[in-house]
Amino acid sequence: MIDSGFETTSLRMTLLLLVTFQAPAADVDRIMDAVVAIAPLAMGKYDRNAYQSAHGIERYRPLDGAAAGAETELRRRPGTVEVSFELPDDQALAAGVAEAIFQAHSYQEPVIRIQPILASRSKGLDDRANPNRWWNTTGDWKKVAASATETADFQSPAGSGGSHEAYRA
Repeated sequence: MIDSGFETTSLRMTLLLLVTFQAPAADVDRIMDAVVAIAPLAMGKYDRNAYQSAHGIERYRPLDGAAAGAETELRRRPGTVEVSFELPDDQALAAGVAEAIFQAHSYQEPVIRIQPILASRSKGLDDRANPNRWWNTTGDWKKVAASATETADFQSPAGSGGSHEAYRA
């Protein structure tokens, strides 16, 4: 493993901590509010940076001492997601964030992982002319999606699937 960061022309690879937790999708906003009250999750000119996976199925079986009581059958809980974000390499901060996740989580045994990583940070160079940047290709995905939804709602009867046509325009 690389034990220190390095730089390229455009970015720095920095030693950080990757925090990952699993939770029901309905719990994520509450948990993330508790996290950002401690750490803003800043990256360049953005904050509250995190990744949330698509819904999956969590599998587990409660044993003696579990809040649900011991069970013989395996439970399968749909709608569980994984969320990850980066923190500075600071054990006290990581401990505070882990405690905040635990307190805001609905589980008796939340899955929380913290591991050291190298992560990129842009040097903030002027790359407005880079043909690969979103503003030089498709534009802002949020505005494109909103525009496509409005077009589909106007042109198509409900449920006809017309929203797919708007993305081709």
